Amino acid sequence: MRRIILLITIGLILFTGTANAQLEIGGSYELRNEDPKNGFGLRIQKGILGSVPVVDLGIRLHASFFSEEFDRDNLGQDYSIEYTNYDVGVAGYGGVSLGLIQPYAGIGIGTENYEAVVNNYSVSGDLNPEGDESNLYWNLFTGAKVTVIPMVKPFVEYRYSNKELSSPTLADAQSGRIMFGVLLSF
Repeated sequence: MRRIILLITIGLILFTGTANAQLEIGGSYELRNEDPKNGFGLRIQKGILGSVPVVDLGIRLHASFFSEEFDRDNLGQDYSIEYTNYDVGVAGYGGVSLGLIQPYAGIGIGTENYEAVVNNYSVSGDLNPEGDESNLYWNLFTGAKVTVIPMVKPFVEYRYSNKELSSPTLADAQSGRIMFGVLLSF
């Protein structure tokens, strides 16, 4: 919880220190290469250099939520596992405006919480996969926004995350996700 409060505080300090730059709020549908695979994201981003016409530099707060339930069978016992994952992060990005298309890339840090809950599980022993895990991560991302209407900007983005900040021996320390979403500019 302290990590989330720290990231939000850093983001608020950064956002309040930038004047005359564009604010963008958006949502996305996200696909990743680990369970749960499908989720949704929210982001708030603000440009830092509003006076430079071609270059777009800014900061971003982002959050994602993934949840999925899987039915399993173990030694004749049916049960289900509900996986829930959410992450919160802050990042810096830079891009250029090429007419209607605005490619960008960036780097950031964040925290992720992962939880597994077993339902209808009656077999005892070491087979119980319940657990809760929290990780710090760094990420790299690249994407492109399209300016269809000046206030509405659809985007596609790929984000690579690495959780080695928490544990260098973590088995699933690296993951990638692709996001499809829309930003509203103010």
